[in-house]
Amino acid sequence: MNLNQVTIPVIDVATSISFYEKLGLKLIVHTHSAYARFECPNGDSTFSLHQVDNMPTGDGVVVYFENDDLDNYVDGLLAKGIVFDEMPIDKSWLWREAHLKDPDKNHLILYYAGKNRKNPPWRKKD
Repeated sequence: MNLNQVTIPVIDVATSISFYEKLGLKLIVHTHSAYARFECPNGDSTFSLHQVDNMPTGDGVVVYFENDDLDNYVDGLLAKGIVFDEMPIDKSWLWREAHLKDPDKNHLILYYAGKNRKNPPWRKKD
């Protein structure tokens, strides 16, 4: 099994398209105003937006996007006007993370984990 795509709810697809293109995602499907799908710049996964009338309440989904050059990537996004809730910081779980919200307040984490993404020192042994 392989993860193909994640779809998140948004109120305004056009506004969200602009935001996610600034993050570096490539728009590949936008056949009507209620849906859009992007390719991630690396790998084979896709990410999509689905229009809703009201955003879900509660904590919702957290979406992680990994970048090998996180600090420079964040600096580039700051230059484009992207606002961060938390700048890149090393976490105790051996990931470096920056936190932000998209236009609909979906929680995004930009991070770099390297080998620790799937193989942290505490990984369960087979």
